[in-house]
Amino acid sequence: MAMDLHAADPGRPNPEGYLFGRGPAWFALVMTVGLMMVDYIDRQVIVSLFPHLKQEWGLSDKQLGSLVSVVSITVALGAMPIALWADRRSRVKSIVIMATLWSVATISCMFTRNYGQLLAARALVGVGEAGYGSVGSALIASHFPARMRGMLMAIFFSAGSFGSVLGVMLGGVIASHWGWKAAFGVVGVPGLVMALLYIFVRDYRTVELTPRLDKATQNTGNVVRAIVGAMTRSPTMLWVCLGGSAQVIVLSTVWAWLPSYLNRTQGLPPAKAAISAALVVLCGAVGAVIWGAVVDRSGRRRPRAKLYVMALLCLLSMALLMPAFGAPGMALAHQQQLLWIAAGGLLMTCTAGPVVAIVIDVVHPGIRATGAAVLACFLNLFGLAAGPFIAGILSDMWSLPQAMTTMPAFSVLAALCFLIAARSYEADVKRINDQVADEAAAAGMAPQGA
Repeated sequence: MAMDLHAADPGRPNPEGYLFGRGPAWFALVMTVGLMMVDYIDRQVIVSLFPHLKQEWGLSDKQLGSLVSVVSITVALGAMPIALWADRRSRVKSIVIMATLWSVATISCMFTRNYGQLLAARALVGVGEAGYGSVGSALIASHFPARMRGMLMAIFFSAGSFGSVLGVMLGGVIASHWGWKAAFGVVGVPGLVMALLYIFVRDYRTVELTPRLDKATQNTGNVVRAIVGAMTRSPTMLWVCLGGSAQVIVLSTVWAWLPSYLNRTQGLPPAKAAISAALVVLCGAVGAVIWGAVVDRSGRRRPRAKLYVMALLCLLSMALLMPAFGAPGMALAHQQQLLWIAAGGLLMTCTAGPVVAIVIDVVHPGIRATGAAVLACFLNLFGLAAGPFIAGILSDMWSLPQAMTTMPAFSVLAALCFLIAARSYEADVKRINDQVADEAAAAGMAPQGA
């Protein structure tokens, strides 16, 4: 028998309707998805510039990887306080401020003169982007019917893949014509324009909390303690955060190092290598939407089946990527090898939307952005930051082809975590629904749907 995963969400008149209507909901989705795309253009533009930086500044692969990882580290550190402020104050205002900051920081990268200055500027990009994924996902989830949540989260986070495609492609093309510094200036401007337009998005009403939750969200220290307690009570959240991070290690490695890999192993010029890599990332963007819908559908009759399907998809991505990156030893032609990598790329983004939807399912409606920020912290610190850096270290120790062949093994860890999470998922969702229903009853309200 199917289980209602969204039985309670105070202040929502109709759990299967739109919060303000179709128009405001779709406008909010388009604007939020658009900014997510810009976010990842600004984040990923640097990977196609690696060959230029290596040649001009003589950087090691570890240093190059750190220029990607530092963004994810500052995102992870800043996500919690920003999401906390957004949950209790304003989602729209926080997004406007974030988009403005990361765009200005991206433009500032074109004025750097050495590795240390560029690393600092990239860190500021992460400060601006911190919290955007969690706040944006909470805003979208509250505008639309709950039944659409998994697919919408997949669309939202697949925008990161499309943004990465554009970032990698634009970086390579712009650098080949006007130099690598110009790439930062060109991609930084659209975010400033969209930040101004975002003020027209309608925000949802801040959900009133019980005294216990209100105290827990008053400062970051209380939030950390509350998170530890929540993960103790909700093993699903812990294992999904760990599993999602392990799969993101694979994804971030491919996104960061594929242009350099093609440049070194196939001898492609940086601009052509960037375009080829962008096509693989595009496959990942398409895959995120496809697998988000597949995972949603798989859980209609038996909710925990979503986690089983995610585990299977992770293993399939590894089965394709490991031999694909070992292809130079098998003397595969460039087009053949790229086809194998693209097939793996289609699968490696399989967790992008579903992990967010599952975390939202098992947290209180009043702290959705904060709950999503916990996931974002894990994904950024232990996934997006770890992947490029670990691969860079392995590349310096062995070679880039060997590093790229080894890194997809993290998908095994992801699959194991999702299988463990499946054991507690349905019980955790029921516990949250019962808690919110009890709070509504205590306040003299009828329980309402998510």
